[in-house]
Formats: sequence, structure tokens, C-alpha cells
Amino acid sequence: MVSERNPTKHVCVIGAGPSGLVAARELRKEGHTAVVVEQNHDIGGQWLYQPKVEGEEELGRSKFLKVHSSIYASLRLFSPREIMGFSDFPFVVKKGRDMRRFPGHRELLLYLQDFCEWFGLREMIRFNTRVEYVGMLDSDQVGRDLKWVVKTRDMEFDAEKMVEEVFDAVVVATGHYSNPRLPSIKGMDVWKRKQMHSHIYRVPDPFLNEVVVVVGNSMSGQDISMELVDVAKQIHLSAKSLDISEGLSKVISKHDSLHLRPEIESLHEDGRVVFVDGYSIVADTIIYCTGYSYSFPFLDTKGIVTVDDDRVGPLYEHTFPPSLAPSLSFVGIPRKLIGFPFFESQAIWIAQLLSGKRTLPSFHDMMQSVKDFYQSRDIAGIPKHNTHDLANFEYCDKYGDNVGFPHLEEWRKELCISAIVKGLVDLEGFRDAWDDNELLQVALQSPHFSQFPQSPSPHLTP
Repeated sequence: MVSERNPTKHVCVIGAGPSGLVAARELRKEGHTAVVVEQNHDIGGQWLYQPKVEGEEELGRSKFLKVHSSIYASLRLFSPREIMGFSDFPFVVKKGRDMRRFPGHRELLLYLQDFCEWFGLREMIRFNTRVEYVGMLDSDQVGRDLKWVVKTRDMEFDAEKMVEEVFDAVVVATGHYSNPRLPSIKGMDVWKRKQMHSHIYRVPDPFLNEVVVVVGNSMSGQDISMELVDVAKQIHLSAKSLDISEGLSKVISKHDSLHLRPEIESLHEDGRVVFVDGYSIVADTIIYCTGYSYSFPFLDTKGIVTVDDDRVGPLYEHTFPPSLAPSLSFVGIPRKLIGFPFFESQAIWIAQLLSGKRTLPSFHDMMQSVKDFYQSRDIAGIPKHNTHDLANFEYCDKYGDNVGFPHLEEWRKELCISAIVKGLVDLEGFRDAWDDNELLQVALQSPHFSQFPQSPSPHLTP
């Protein structure tokens, strides 16, 4: 719905990763003033690689993690670059950089830095600043003109001092690949050898000649297992299901040191790992590639917004807490979708709601929508912790309709699906052995790529 405009809002955006950067851009475009608070020394969020993980709790159980990025040194994108860019800033190949279609993680960081420079966003960001607390200035104002207290620390120059500011709105854009999600395995607390989450895995070298158990056969679990075969003595990949993809089966058949195992039954003080089929081994290290949980340790909503088994809620359209919106919103909660365009549509909606250009449905209607969504997931048998795993192009298009955001192009959808299918068949080579040149040409000749203007700066030539 469209309505009359409100005065300019003063907005705090938490996080300078992809979702925070595009939120800042859209807020400014809509006439708001925005301050982006970023705990690291540069932009990028998850894509700002942090090689040094010493001092981080190995299972990531600390309230505030010292290391934000979960990226390992060898990581390459799982999706082709053509589908990943924001709607008006394509992720183009640049000479002298990683020109592969599935580049390494640093290339995506450079893309985000280009985006930041092109739109002049860096001046809006406070680096090395950690958010300690976000709460309502007056909780009695719920449902009316809320303001938010934000307390931060300058971790570089004055970590002892807490700075308190008041904002008209807060956009939480802290990502969802930092806080480890761990399984519950009998004996985890008594197993004396090394246990770690893949959050702090960086390179294979420390596992030389070790017997390693990798728990979870997600993309990171598969990547890490394949990387360890040249270093470790044995790798035992523990999966929930032994019904694996053709691509993973091919990899396992090629390496005598890589073994597929079922789930772990128990861990024992003497180093034994016992699997549910009765097989056991003595391992040196267990690496949990078991995913991540949503965590907002700084956020105090008086119990209005909660995280229950990875269900952040209640959130209307995965973005707005009905009783606190639009003064509190979240960008980047949904998973398993083409992220950047979706984050962009979220940012536009938030910015236009705050300016009064658009309005949300009533509190009752939003809550009913959330209830209906939960019910649909339950009926489909989807576990609560997968609430925000959408994997639905149609939903992305329907979401964008709220602000007139363009639907995902057919070539973008087809390239996305093609990469997934090829990865299932050729896990080791799908990033380099692609045969979709005709579809690629459709993409490169589309308005998404041809629209890009000439750069005012030589180093930003598309």
C-alpha cells in the first residue's frame, strides 16, 4: 500500500556485509540518514576472510564471537557469478582479478568493495565498532512511534567506553553464517581430543596424518573432506543419510582414505567415535560441519522477537516483527535463495516504509500471515530449524512485488538450477566444467549487464 511521506528517519544499520550495504544505500536513496555499525575493520561481513582464528572458542559457544567470517582459504563460490550481483550492479569479470565463473571468495569481497565505492557508502560506516545493546527507548510505546537505544564500543581506540545513541529505526543485517549450530551427541563433553566447528576451519595443514571425523555432508562438509584427503591419514564423513549424490559417491570411490559413515552414536574418553551401525574408530579431530544458528545477543525486544530452534519470529515476510515494524527490521534472514537481489528488495521495502511511501498490513493481518506460514511448513513436514530455508523463486518474485522490484530473470533461475544439478553429478569439477554457454550469452546480453554505465573511476571499469 502507498501512503503519504513521513519526515526523514535516523536509522542504525547493524553490519556492513552485503545486506547491510544495500540497506544503507536504499535508506539514503529514500532520504533517510543512516549509520552503519560494523565490528570489523572493513566491509564484507562473511566475505571478509579472517585467517587468524586463534583465541576463538573452538565450538563457538561464546556470546560474542571474536571471529565473524566462517570462510576457509580455498572456498570458491557455489553459484556462478552472473546470478549473484545486485540488480543494478552486475558481478562482472575484471582483468587482473579472479576471472573464473565460480571465483574464490576474495573476488566477491572485491565486488562488494566496488559496490561500496561506486555508491559512496564507506562514509556512512563506523568500523571496529561492536554493538552491545539495542533496545526500545520506551517499551510502553510499542505499536506507536518507537525509538531505539543503541549502545556501542569502539574496539580499536576505546573499548572500555560505551557510547549510547538514539535512532528512529534499526535494521539488523548481521548475517547468519557465524554462530555455530552443534548437534547433541552422547559423550561430546567427555571426549578429550580436538573438537571444532567448521566456523574456524581455514586450511588442511594442521590435520597432517590425523584421523579426522567430519560431521555433516553439506557443501562445506564435502569441500573440507575433499581438501583433507591430501593431508589427513583418514577422513570419515558422517552423514544423516547414506543416500548421497552421484558427485560425492564418485569422490569417495577415488580416495581410499575417505569413508562415508552414518550418524555418530557416541563419543568416548579414550578417543573412540562409535557410529550408529556399530563401527568405531579412534579419531584425532572431529570437525562439525553442521550449519549455523541465528543469534542476536545485543537485541532486547522484551521477548517480542525470539529465536526458537532457528525460527526467528514472529517476522512478517521474514523481515518485520509485526508489533515493532517498521522501526525494527531484519535483512538477510532467509536462506537457500539468490541472496543479493532478495536483500535489495528487502532494503527497498524497509526504506519506503520508513519514509511513509508504503504501509504494512494491520498487526492482526501480519500475525495471521506468520501463523499461516508456520502452519504450511508444519503440514509440509519441514523442521522448525529450516523455517527460513525458502528455496523458492516464486516467493522472491512475490516479495519483490511489494515494491515493484523486478522478478528474477529466467536466465538467472536457470543458471542457479544448472549449478545445483551439476554439483550433484560432478562435485569436484562442476565449477570449471560447465556447458551452458548459450544460456551464459543470454545472461551477458540481458539488460542486467548491458545497463551498467561507464565508470567515473578507472579502477571501477566494469
